[in-house]
Amino acid sequence: MAAHEVPAGLWLIGIGPGDLEHMTQRARSVARGCKKRYLEGYTAVLPEEQEVLLESVVGPWERMMRPSVESPEDLLEESRNNAVALLVVGDPMQATTHIDLEARCMEEGIGFEVIPGMSATALAVSLSGLQSYKFGRQVTLPYPYGDYLATSPLEMILRNLEAGLHTLVLLDLDPTGMGSDLPIPMRPSEAITTLEEMSLKLLEESDGRNLSRVLVSEWRGMLLSDIGTKDQRVFSGNLEEISKIQEGKVHTLIIPSEMSDNEREAFRRRGAT
Repeated sequence: MAAHEVPAGLWLIGIGPGDLEHMTQRARSVARGCKKRYLEGYTAVLPEEQEVLLESVVGPWERMMRPSVESPEDLLEESRNNAVALLVVGDPMQATTHIDLEARCMEEGIGFEVIPGMSATALAVSLSGLQSYKFGRQVTLPYPYGDYLATSPLEMILRNLEAGLHTLVLLDLDPTGMGSDLPIPMRPSEAITTLEEMSLKLLEESDGRNLSRVLVSEWRGMLLSDIGTKDQRVFSGNLEEISKIQEGKVHTLIIPSEMSDNEREAFRRRGAT
């Protein structure tokens, strides 16, 4: 698709997780046809070696971080009369910020199109061997900020457990919370420590009443590392075992609820990988 064939507007293009081989032909074609290309750099991470290859796939690009996406006046003005691509690792409409961009474009009469990409969350569920219909609401586990420690992620995990639902837990990428610097993905040890600190805070706030399931140290879990890359790895065990894993760069955690026989077998097999 030549540049003049791509209509003016903002094109949100999903490039899939981890490896540019996951990028659809339409995504490649439209991205190449845009006058300008930005890689959104804070809601997800593209491995370094794939960033090096990106220009050969779509053409020259620039990185765009959170401040420019959440205050997108320049991006929108540029998209008013030109085709502009915002490349997003995974699927572009998984983030609330990107949904807000759609609303802004509609309000200002700027063209807006989405080209979906394979999402890391869908791939994680598939790789886990657990039944997709048994997953509850997913949560993001944030870094603690100063003295503030949110307990809402753990509370959602507990609600899912009480309902017999598995939880997909996305690990934070930005210890500053600002989205201005390159991401620093949360390590498994940091994730488990954060969950344990949340559980202690909940126990203190409740005087230990009716919160026996908050004690997370012996919970089962599944860690999915570097999803969609050649280094992809899935490991199952208890959270103490998972906290000791050093391999991998970007991680996703699953907290399973009660499992069927088939799910238990899938969980057991992944413990040997």
